[in-house]
Amino acid sequence: MKEIWFLLDAMHRIPYYSPMPTLLIKDGFKFFFYANEHLPMHIHVLKGNGYANINLTTFAVTENYFKASELKRALEITTMHQSEFMGKWYEFFSQG
Repeated sequence: MKEIWFLLDAMHRIPYYSPMPTLLIKDGFKFFFYANEHLPMHIHVLKGNGYANINLTTFAVTENYFKASELKRALEITTMHQSEFMGKWYEFFSQG
């Protein structure tokens, strides 16, 4: 299985062996979820050494290792693509 890196925090990464469907790559941000996700519905966002976890329903940020300007942009992109991200979440998790 392909090795995927999971951020333990902004500076430490550990290998994580779970598929992670990529939803979008835009402005250097990668928006994705893991194949073994849990509710509430959320996405993970990576850019460089930064990382955030954003709730897709409320846009609450549950983890953030971005600068304020990067988080603002990640939230803008999440807002613009919310219905697409939620559709991909439902599609992926209804396959099981």
